[in-house]
Amino acid sequence: MRKTLIVAALAAMTLATAACNTVRGVGDDLKSVADAVDEET
Repeated sequence: MRKTLIVAALAAMTLATAACNTVRGVGDDLKSVADAVDEET
């Protein structure tokens, strides 16, 4: 559970600093975050 929270926090910080310019870019980022969280669980 703790690893999942750490991964989610890091992913949120990454998304916040990435500054995506397109909706597609945001969707791709969210998908990659979801994949990373799935791998940790």
